[in-house]
Amino acid sequence: MIIDQLSNVALYFPLSNRLGKALRYLQETHIASLPPGKFEIAGADIYATVQEFFTKPMEQGFWEAHRKYIDIHCVLEGVERIGYANIDRLRPGKYDDDKDLWFLEGEGAFYTALPGSFVVMMPQDAHMPGIALKDPEPLKKLVVKIAVFS
Repeated sequence: MIIDQLSNVALYFPLSNRLGKALRYLQETHIASLPPGKFEIAGADIYATVQEFFTKPMEQGFWEAHRKYIDIHCVLEGVERIGYANIDRLRPGKYDDDKDLWFLEGEGAFYTALPGSFVVMMPQDAHMPGIALKDPEPLKKLVVKIAVFS
């Protein structure tokens, strides 16, 4: 997992071609003005979605991980708590291959994501996104999906 500020995004370009391309998109696109929807960056290999929803109480959250995609979460408006735990520390649950969504159970740590930050979640990084700090509040975020294999 990588947590950093968008102002430092260029430091991570050399890590891999696909990750670099996705991070360049964050740097070169006025992401705060994007409307909700899906945006292709490199076809099905790299794409972004802008989502608007209300954050939820912790008890409504669930741990998830992905086998086929790396995630980059970037809060555009609002504040979000995002949980993190290595999948080896959680109990595995059902995996939905069509949605590339693996449900897990257990405990982890939480990070408060603010506009201007980004979080990279690798396949071994389970996460619990969309959690409210206190009361549910509006959130606008961008999630970039990067195919691990193609």
